[in-house]
Amino acid sequence: MTVSLPLVAVLGFFAWGAVKFLGVRTWIVVLIALFGFWLSHTFLAPAIESSTRSGVDVVNGEHA
Repeated sequence: MTVSLPLVAVLGFFAWGAVKFLGVRTWIVVLIALFGFWLSHTFLAPAIESSTRSGVDVVNGEHA
């Protein structure tokens, strides 16, 4: 059986777990999310997206 989860859902789950179980403050999670949002609008966005897709393909075992 194959289950497909968006990466944002997995990262959201880890952020929730960090706040709930590790004692990470909520404002730090919000700050990191805002940093990622603003970073996505820079010239680095294509490189980040490409490397993220490559990493997910490696984890999934897909070789193109």
